[in-house]
Formats: sequence, structure tokens, C-alpha cells
Amino acid sequence: MVTALCVPQWQGSSAAGARRLAVGAGRTASLVAADAVVTVPVRADPGAFDLGVKALDVLVANLDLTRAALAGIDGPVFTAGGECGVDLAPIARARARHGDDLTVLWFDAHPDLYTPQTLPSGSFHGMVLRTLLGDGPAPLVPADPLRPEQVVLAGIRAGDPSEYDYLERSGVRGYGVADLERAVEGVSGPVYVHVDLDVLDPGAFASVGYPEPDGVAPDRLAALLASLDNVVGAAITEHAPPDDTTDQAEADVIRGLAAAIRL
Repeated sequence: MVTALCVPQWQGSSAAGARRLAVGAGRTASLVAADAVVTVPVRADPGAFDLGVKALDVLVANLDLTRAALAGIDGPVFTAGGECGVDLAPIARARARHGDDLTVLWFDAHPDLYTPQTLPSGSFHGMVLRTLLGDGPAPLVPADPLRPEQVVLAGIRAGDPSEYDYLERSGVRGYGVADLERAVEGVSGPVYVHVDLDVLDPGAFASVGYPEPDGVAPDRLAALLASLDNVVGAAITEHAPPDDTTDQAEADVIRGLAAAIRL
């Protein structure tokens, strides 16, 4: 029994339309072929800047609420965001269950490897992967962080030199759009799949906070996702629809990506 976990958290983003991420989370959850949908009752207020992180108090509270929701779910979980910070608790859960055997495939146009010291805006969605690796704002760092060898970044084509310096030093594997298929070579599972929709080319999917040109075609990403075995968890994040009108073509993209991931 697959559960869609809807986490309508937006506070980790500083995009102009960040609040639309809450709407996007609900739409994404509705497009996942799941047996049940659980919506986390996250805080909706903007929160306070603390320790170099925007809305840190809200993010900590929402993390606790997400953990509580996950505690009541036994089977596989497909997380629907919201910004990338919604995946802290689901990935920590997968890490606790599968240990060092777990591989996290992180599809994103941005490395998400900032720290509070290197990202003046304090936007946590730019720090999520670094936090999962144990080097982020202390209240959000998991008890058992991922090891660099467990993480594969794919589709990256933006970001800051500090992120790429860390990527080179840490041993985290990183691939761009041209060599995207190399990201899954030798990956046998258990696998957790994180998809930030800005990994896609904005000509095919534009409803994200920080679109980047020259991205991945949806069909190409779907084929790659469908090739994976032993997927134990997944997330699709960062859908920020600009208004209340459903874009059917973009809905089909999300539906197709979700269907390609076999939980």
C-alpha cells in the first residue's frame, strides 16, 4: 500500500511565488497513484530568521509534524512537496531502515549544498542535501546523516562555486544533463528518489520557483526513473503553479514521472 504524503511547506524558499508551493504540493499528491493520501498539518506562517536560516522555527516544527505523520504509515511513502525541505524526514526514515545500503538519487538543477554561512538569503531549500549529509543548521540535521558515497546528484547545471567545491571535496557524485544516464550506473538499491521539478527544461515544465535553461526532457527523466529497481521511497517537489488554473500538460508531466517510479 503506497501512501502519498502531502507536505505543503513553502517557507524554505525565497522565490517570489513561494507560497504557491503549498498549492503545488496538493496538486502533486493528487497526481500520484497512491492508495491513500496523508496531508501533514504544517504551519502556514512565515516564521523567523534564526541561525542563518529563513523561517527556522517553522521548519523545525514542520519537521516534527512530518515525522509524526510518517510514524503512522507502515508501507512505502511518496512525498509530495512543497519545497525540497519536505524530504528531510522521509529520507531520514529510509536511512534508518536501510542503513549504509541506501542510495539517494537527487534530481535537481541546483546542488542544494549551501550552508547558512554561504547562502545569505537563508533559503533552506538550497541547503537540504548538505543538511542530510550532516553539515547544515543543527536543529535540522538528522541523527544519522547520509554518507557522501550514498548520494548521487543528477541534472545539476546551476549553483555557487562553494557548492561545487564541496562536491569535489566530499566524494558526492554529481552529473549534469548531458551525462544524466551515468547517474544510475551501478545503482542497485535500495534507492530513494528525489525529484525537484526544476531539473526539467522550463520549456516543458515552467511552474517552479527557480527555472534553469537547458534542462532534462520529461520523457528522458521518466525513462531513467522507470529503469530503477528496488525503489524504497520517492518525492516530487517544488511545483509552484502560478494560479488556480490547472495546466493539463504540466499535470501530465508530474503524473508520468510519478508513474515511472515503482514503489
